[in-house]
Amino acid sequence: MLEEKDYFEEVYRVVREIPRGRVTTYGAIARYLSLRAGARMVGWAMNGVHNRPDVPAHRVVNRIGVLSGKHHFGLPTAMQALLEAEGVRVENDQVVDFQLLLWDPSVELAV
Repeated sequence: MLEEKDYFEEVYRVVREIPRGRVTTYGAIARYLSLRAGARMVGWAMNGVHNRPDVPAHRVVNRIGVLSGKHHFGLPTAMQALLEAEGVRVENDQVVDFQLLLWDPSVELAV
């Protein structure tokens, strides 16, 4: 059984794979990793990682494309600015063309 720290590192490994200009969800990562606590566990992992430049946390949004983790980026507009710098349009704290930009690790990282 993996410890919480190991779960977090697995989450970070997946997040590092999200391509620039794409987004994924907490739930998609949880399904890919078969995490028992699901999206909530991914949220806990992402909660403290926003100061680690090696983990592009800004690419993880909620199940409908809302920037639900934006308050962890210091400035309320920082997450949106990072996404827009990669070509992702955001309006009213939601990713425009969310379904088109959605990156699913269960599909993209399938062996």
